[in-house]
Amino acid sequence: MFKKFFNSFKKQKEEVSQQVNNLEESINESDIVEDKINKDLLNDKEDKNQDNKKENYENKNHKYELEEKINDNTKEENIEENKEIHKIQEVSKDTEELEENKENLDDNNKDYKIQINEGSEKPQSKISLFERLKEGLNKTKKGITDKIDNVLKAYTKVDEELLEELEEILITSDVGVNTTMEIIEKLRDKVKENKLKEPNEVKVELKNIIEEILTEENSNLDVSHTPTIILMVGVNGVGKTTTIGKLTRRYKEEGKKVLVAAGDTFRAAAIEQLEVWTSRSNVEIIKHQEGADPGAVIFDAIKAAKSRKVDILICDTAGRLHNKSNLMNELSKVFKIVDREFYEAKKEVLLVVDATTGQNAVSQAKTFKQVCDITGIVLTKLDGTAKGGVVLAVKNEVNVPVKLIGVGEQIYDLQDFNAKNFVDALFGEN
Repeated sequence: MFKKFFNSFKKQKEEVSQQVNNLEESINESDIVEDKINKDLLNDKEDKNQDNKKENYENKNHKYELEEKINDNTKEENIEENKEIHKIQEVSKDTEELEENKENLDDNNKDYKIQINEGSEKPQSKISLFERLKEGLNKTKKGITDKIDNVLKAYTKVDEELLEELEEILITSDVGVNTTMEIIEKLRDKVKENKLKEPNEVKVELKNIIEEILTEENSNLDVSHTPTIILMVGVNGVGKTTTIGKLTRRYKEEGKKVLVAAGDTFRAAAIEQLEVWTSRSNVEIIKHQEGADPGAVIFDAIKAAKSRKVDILICDTAGRLHNKSNLMNELSKVFKIVDREFYEAKKEVLLVVDATTGQNAVSQAKTFKQVCDITGIVLTKLDGTAKGGVVLAVKNEVNVPVKLIGVGEQIYDLQDFNAKNFVDALFGEN
């Protein structure tokens, strides 16, 4: 029995052992399959990485190609843009040169026309200047005479009410209260004296009264004496430097030897501005550094004028505020230097005032007259105001003749003042 049990146990052991072997074989096969799967996965991963690398490489190449293309296009655009900029710069340069020479060409053309029209030189010149005057006084005409015409048309007879309306027009046109009262009083006397009935007759008498007030025997700027010194005074911004430039050009064209003194050493760029004008006219200039003593500049200019035997010395002075006594005293020092060092020269002292400032121009004229012996007034920017009646106020209240008027920006728009031409232009006469 024991043998039978042992055999049975042995048989079971062999079966178990066989099952273990089978299980080990199965496990080995599973490991092999797993290794194969892992190997396949690894291969797939490597293939995928290679594909990604290839794709990245291709993308980078495409990116570089695009960047190079964009850079090439940008370079071409920059080249084209630079060409356009260069063209614009060339055109701008040519335009600036044309603008600088435009005035010279116009002047030369005018001279040429005068030369080829012998026998009619003076009439053509006068017509041209008068037309410029009429155009320059267009705003003033609308502000004064056109209003006067409208008032006269509204009345059928001459009475006190009509005179009061005319008085109001003159005052609002910056003729000034005192000057206006004087004009209306004279007009009232003329109405009684000549027994005027028609309003249009009042206009004729008004024109005659205004012309009488503006007429002055000594209204011409006389530079016939050699040497002559012209001192320009006035506050900043009234057109002093521009007036000097235009006078310099005028006298240079007349064949006179001109020298300019840059005595306004305080205003920024005043010296540079004068240099531009003198360069255009090919005229010499005496200057010091900005901030230098104006008296020293005038002194050196007088010495230079004597040694070079110039015909006309034009001196700019600082644009002094007329309410600053210390600056006005400095202006007095300049005149003392002129009287001491250049006593043999004929002296013209021109006060430049801006017509657009109205009654302030009269105030400036009165104050400057207390400091220096003003021989004439230059009234600028008349083309820019509808209140040109300030001409009457300045002339009548300061008792200094108006010698030059500015009716525009061109060189010939600075004109010698002529009372008859001025009134004719103002009242629309041909």
